[in-house]
Amino acid sequence: MYWHRLECSLGRSSLVGTTVLAADRLPRHLAADEKHTTLGGQKVYLAATAGGGCCLGLAVARTAGNDDRTEAYGVFRDEARRLDPKYRPATVNTDGWPATQAAWRALFKGVVLILCFLHAFLKVRNRAVHLKATFTELSRRIWEAYHAPGARSFSQRLRRLRPWAEAHLDQGVVREKVLALCDKRAAFLKASGHPGCHRTSNLVDRVLRRLDYHRYCGQQLHGCVGVAERGLRGWALIHNFAPSCPEVVRESPGRRSPAERLNGKRYHPEWLQNLLVSASLGGYRSLPQNA
Repeated sequence: MYWHRLECSLGRSSLVGTTVLAADRLPRHLAADEKHTTLGGQKVYLAATAGGGCCLGLAVARTAGNDDRTEAYGVFRDEARRLDPKYRPATVNTDGWPATQAAWRALFKGVVLILCFLHAFLKVRNRAVHLKATFTELSRRIWEAYHAPGARSFSQRLRRLRPWAEAHLDQGVVREKVLALCDKRAAFLKASGHPGCHRTSNLVDRVLRRLDYHRYCGQQLHGCVGVAERGLRGWALIHNFAPSCPEVVRESPGRRSPAERLNGKRYHPEWLQNLLVSASLGGYRSLPQNA
């Protein structure tokens, strides 16, 4: 309980304002996804937003409906616009769930929604892994299309995948999912017009995977929604400021944490001190009174 209260105290600060130190560092490309869990025995949804290698939004949605998801994702928008009142991301990667896409369209007019290629592949893998050699060849062809050097070759490889699937896969759910992946070619091609966007949800999935263990250790969420959210936000800030694994640190000398790599600097060499300094004033920036 002692450590939980400390975590909740960190969660009172702005997640975006504490992590991102300047408006020009707000990421233009985001990834968003949800994870269902329980709060006091009742099913709820965690709406997570990631960008620039950091977790920038983590809120509880009571239901899977459009309004609740819009409210949960809206926490990120409100905090981001405290830094930059005109902020609007260029793209957001989602898994294609209608309520999630509707929420982001409502929050940011004109945002481009990128369909996650990984989710489409997982729907195939979960049903085709028993095919062994056929699945190996199928996976190779799918990822060969993903790694195509350009939009034209990507389209060609997906078009060739369709006749191959019809010739080598029996009628059933596996062929259905492969053809469904091919039918989403136009949605996947949106990414080609936005260099640097997230074509898969890997960024936010890594955050949610670490959060899974945290929730497991705490036996899911407890208390009211406000307490649960503060605990989650405190965990997210620790995730952003704590040092990454040595292999990642070696790739970016002098930048040990996701927040340091996003901002290009740090206030203090000790990560917790850096977090506490960044969270001064609750993470909210304001002009001096005499400015």
